[in-house]
Amino acid sequence: EQAGRGVCLTREGEQLLGYGRRILTLNDEAWQRMTHHAFEGRVSFGVPEDLVDPFVSPVMRDFAADFPRARVSLVSSITRKLVDRFDEGRLDVMLTTEPLESGTGECLYRGPLQWYVGRGSLIWKQRPLPLAAKADCIFLPVVRAALERAGIAWESPYEANHWRDLEAFVKAGVAIETNMALVVDRSRDRIPVPADSGLPPLPDFGIFLYIRDGAPDLALQLAGIVRDTNFARDQVKTRAVQ
Repeated sequence: EQAGRGVCLTREGEQLLGYGRRILTLNDEAWQRMTHHAFEGRVSFGVPEDLVDPFVSPVMRDFAADFPRARVSLVSSITRKLVDRFDEGRLDVMLTTEPLESGTGECLYRGPLQWYVGRGSLIWKQRPLPLAAKADCIFLPVVRAALERAGIAWESPYEANHWRDLEAFVKAGVAIETNMALVVDRSRDRIPVPADSGLPPLPDFGIFLYIRDGAPDLALQLAGIVRDTNFARDQVKTRAVQ
């Protein structure tokens, strides 16, 4: 608007100027963050095989959005092998599934192991009880001990290199498995064994978070996103879209 021999901003112009300054400030902040050396480099992340889907995918999406210059090495294996790698300093961040009383990391979720069979299967009545489990699975010693205390004979007639391959035996109705509800309850092909089946109750396990001493700043940022993950049954927390 004319102001004497000069000009001045209109009321709308004053509002637009405020927005412009905020946009430039945010742009500068984003540029400094994305180009800072702390947000470059590599971080190694170890996760149990059965937690990769669906929990890790949202974590990777959010981490990549925040730190597009970072590189992630995702290691998927059983908890025992992940712990070995972590102890050797080969993982920066690690999730584990461990008995609640023995886990020493930050507990993000707790819940009991449960018995599962293929939909329509009555294999839980068979004796010896056929188990579908990897020989080095951290659940197996607990399951065997519970069955032996209950006087229930068992066997492990099926083998596979990956836990997902063992699912084929469970879905086929020829074996029973144990796992945490937050993993199996997302499946339509496997259901809990009836409560009156006579199978013994199983103890609580937890999902634990570990961060290596001296891990880079990127690892701390990744761990923060992992903490934001909701491991509660039937949902995974995701960031709201603005």
